[in-house]
Amino acid sequence: MSEAESEDRKPVDWEERFKADDAPWERGELHPAFTMWLDAGLIASGKSVYVPGCGRSLEPLAFASLGLEVSAVDYASSAIVWQWTQFKAAGLTGTLVTGDALAFRPDSPVDLYYEQTFLCAIHPSKREEYEKAAFEQIAPGGHLLALFMQKEERGGPPYGCDMDEMRALFGEESWAWPDAEPQAFPHPSLGGKAELAVALKRK
Repeated sequence: MSEAESEDRKPVDWEERFKADDAPWERGELHPAFTMWLDAGLIASGKSVYVPGCGRSLEPLAFASLGLEVSAVDYASSAIVWQWTQFKAAGLTGTLVTGDALAFRPDSPVDLYYEQTFLCAIHPSKREEYEKAAFEQIAPGGHLLALFMQKEERGGPPYGCDMDEMRALFGEESWAWPDAEPQAFPHPSLGGKAELAVALKRK
């Protein structure tokens, strides 16, 4: 293993990143894909949703405000404290947990799995574990609402999610891909790198 590869595999101290407010992946507003999926009827009251690696994103609270049952997990305890503060201020409840988002299992498989900045944050060596976990965490017929980070540079995080690699990872034996081309959303804080929005149906 080269020195660069060894450096690439060092675990990220997400707690320190949040404490230092070093979080360029944060948009500070709802992702536009959230509104797109809401308008399409995929996000709806009464459904359950899991948000892995939630950080300080606004989506968990938005889901709860719309009447969804929310589970959200992050390694960084300060991020979960931040989420609890937002939920409490809004008079809403959710399952908000500090821990390993890949190991977490909701009480029952969820209808929706909201993937925004988690897959691109973990090392690519964990992607098969990610796919296996997502398949177990989502109920049959549920959806993985994915935002795949497009990035040509090597290394990370964020790690690029090449679409050919994503199609191989989320194979058609377990996941139904939509016919439409993915919608691209440039990230305002990451040099305009595109996130491709895809709603995968769990078979």
